[in-house]
Amino acid sequence: MFYPSSHPWVEGETLGEHLEDRGVSRRDFLAFCAEMSAVLGVGSAMTPKVVEALQQARRPSVIWLQLQECTGCVESVIRTGEPTIGDLVLDVISLDFNHTLMAAAGEAAEAAKHTAMEENRGGYVLLVTGSVPLENDGMYLTIAGRTAREHLEEAAAGAAHIIAVGACAHWGNIQASRPNPTGAVGVSEIVRNKTVVNIAGCPPIADTVTATIVHILTFGRVPALDRDGRPMFAYGKRIHDQCPRRAHFDAGQFVEHFDDEAARQGLCLYRTGCKGPATFSPCPIFQWNTRTSFPIGAGHGCIGCTERGFWDQMTPFYERLPDLAGFGVERRVDMIGGAVAVGVTAGVAAHAVATGIHRTRQRKALPVVEQPAAGKEHDRG
Repeated sequence: MFYPSSHPWVEGETLGEHLEDRGVSRRDFLAFCAEMSAVLGVGSAMTPKVVEALQQARRPSVIWLQLQECTGCVESVIRTGEPTIGDLVLDVISLDFNHTLMAAAGEAAEAAKHTAMEENRGGYVLLVTGSVPLENDGMYLTIAGRTAREHLEEAAAGAAHIIAVGACAHWGNIQASRPNPTGAVGVSEIVRNKTVVNIAGCPPIADTVTATIVHILTFGRVPALDRDGRPMFAYGKRIHDQCPRRAHFDAGQFVEHFDDEAARQGLCLYRTGCKGPATFSPCPIFQWNTRTSFPIGAGHGCIGCTERGFWDQMTPFYERLPDLAGFGVERRVDMIGGAVAVGVTAGVAAHAVATGIHRTRQRKALPVVEQPAAGKEHDRG
């Protein structure tokens, strides 16, 4: 493992020169670029462009604000797993301000932040974790005598790119849930004149942050975003559609109680509260802890933490999704289970048709599949 402090950057040095000086092999660098191409969904044909761009990249300045939050997102990001940028992430960027990770404190830390913002105005990347409290003139969070909103607006004004990391910065998270006593909001509610990239999750997977920064360094722009400002390469598909237990859902095979025989067999967790059918996230693909596992893989249902308002919309976490307008998950899964009794093939076919309709009509909605009338003949041709 390499440590950032042991290999200081030389003024004007490119990333390629810096990694070579550190002894990072060409093979390892190319492997990293190939993996980033795969994660970003740009295909292997674009790997040479990623290689060329990162080799020539100058170390970008990053200002990282921590507002109303628990520091869990910082903990997640600094645990990026290899062979992604991992422990090299602090060498790829110049992390000029983050009050948790930097040695300076108080006035020295604030001075470092303002110096970095002035010297790199219009060119630095702004990372933000935490929500912004607005009630009572923002008194619920002040830093150096100024409110969170003031700090955010000042830093956003000179930023080239803004990345909101975690559910708090995305939409406010638990602080913004009912009754939201602090008036917490996400970054995009304050910064409206620039594109805000939302890396959703509580906390988000660190590799998503890394890949987003690599995309910016490679292409000079943010990746394609969904309607909620989340990168499509990571949040373009539901957990349900990538879940290793999906076949059990289609077959109507469910865990009814934690630690029952169905749970031991690894069957579908929908009836114990899994919110995978309504959650867009890369968890099944990227996974956690150096691709060891993810909640569903470990036997716990998804709680939907990448979705806006999940504390209000997805709770109780251990009860199955209610039949809310726009979802219809409960009815749908029961109908599929019933269809299995009259023929698994018919049930799966109906599921496939329903999924196609779902993707066309409403991206996040799970369509209702009508149960065939009793005794009705099914065309299997």
